[in-house]
Amino acid sequence: MISTVKKAIRPVWAARAIHKSAVEVLKQPAPEDTVTASFGKFIGEIKPQHLSPVVLHRSKRMVLDSIGVGLIGSTTDVFELALQHCQNMYAPGDTSSVYGRKGIRLSPILAAFVNGVATHSMDFDDTWHPATHPSGAVLPAVLALSDMMPANNKPSGLDFLLAFNVGIEIQGRLLRFSNEAHNIPKRFHPPSVVGTMGSAAACARLLSLDPTQSSHALAIAASLAGAPMANAATQSKPLHIGNASRLGLEAALLASRGLEASPLVLDAVAGVAGFSAFYEDYVPQPLQSPSNDSHMFLLEEQDIGFKRFPAHLGMHWVADAAASVHKVLVGVGPGTISPAQVEDILLRVPKSKYINRPFPESEHEARHSFQFNACTALLDGEVTVQSFTPAAMGRPDLHALLSRVRLEHPNDNPANFNRMYGEVQLTLVGGDIVKGRCDTFYGHWRNPLSKDSLRKKFRSNAEVVLPSEKVERLIEVVEDLDQLRDCRNLLSQLQ
Repeated sequence: MISTVKKAIRPVWAARAIHKSAVEVLKQPAPEDTVTASFGKFIGEIKPQHLSPVVLHRSKRMVLDSIGVGLIGSTTDVFELALQHCQNMYAPGDTSSVYGRKGIRLSPILAAFVNGVATHSMDFDDTWHPATHPSGAVLPAVLALSDMMPANNKPSGLDFLLAFNVGIEIQGRLLRFSNEAHNIPKRFHPPSVVGTMGSAAACARLLSLDPTQSSHALAIAASLAGAPMANAATQSKPLHIGNASRLGLEAALLASRGLEASPLVLDAVAGVAGFSAFYEDYVPQPLQSPSNDSHMFLLEEQDIGFKRFPAHLGMHWVADAAASVHKVLVGVGPGTISPAQVEDILLRVPKSKYINRPFPESEHEARHSFQFNACTALLDGEVTVQSFTPAAMGRPDLHALLSRVRLEHPNDNPANFNRMYGEVQLTLVGGDIVKGRCDTFYGHWRNPLSKDSLRKKFRSNAEVVLPSEKVERLIEVVEDLDQLRDCRNLLSQLQ
């Protein structure tokens, strides 16, 4: 008689000694079918002909504005601290220039860092929706990498703009995979996350990395990304942009040497956190490969917001509303409102803790204070670069107005840069009430700065550092950037 033994059937993961937590990863699509791979393919295959005239026009405006705010940012204390730090580090291959500092050169990584710090040191750089500062994280890295390349192999102006636009596009796509990203941030500063990814994408494109290497560059960058909102309104906030720029560049350079990372970093993988670690409602979609026709860049669908004064974006609504009240009470001219006239100031603004600062004690806090910017505009009819100097911040009349401010957070005023508004209501001694409201400030992506206004801002910023003839040359070079055989002419004008 033959006996039979019934064997227990073991799951494949147990038979192969594979940890059960890896089973879901094994079930994922082949790498070429993933969201991550689609992003790498896009970066590797996009060509200059995919840039439409609208995208070229808007991106050149971004480059010009970002250079201008970087130049004036090179005069700030936080930039000086960052520059001294980098000059004291070991920096082989001092090939890349620094905004506004003739004769000073750093390694590409450190140049990207300090120029990124300069760009955000006054919170004057451009903005987009969903919320981020797109140019400051990308342009310094592309400039530093272009400087690093041999003189006989510099990228053309059109290749430079293509890389820049790839960096902007990747940021926009990642932000649109989350509803949370559409609102004023609470947990982390978005440019420190998507900006790092955008910098890596732009540099991968400029280095002509293949799709697989480009995917690895994004995955490496994801491990270098993130900064908490606790450092908003401090000297450390500009470091977020500097780090995004340099760490993205570093990720691309590491990928170019063959360093590998997760092929699923942008995918939604059960039980494994990739980019979803940053956004709890992250729902990614593949990025379509470029076709023979012009690719529809997000920048073609939505313009960029350019700031008229150096402060957090939310300040521009209350400042414009307060300026309209100033105009009613004083008219056009140098007149000012006396605190003796004012009994109460009510601001109706979105609820956001880190920009609710009743009595700011530093320029960085003032740039993130609804109260300060509203009261400054009430007194002066505008907010400017000079509004954040110690003399302007210490004015007794300003502090008297600050002591009269109350905040309300109406339900119809969400913490969302595309839907919020600012309202200022003054109750005067005697009972009269004057109101001002702003739904879309001048400079918002729905109401973009004119060519003349953008150039006026650029000149005002750049001429603090550069002679006027070099400033005018920069305007010409950026305007014709897509026509330049190589970008040396741009690089030579920045110091």
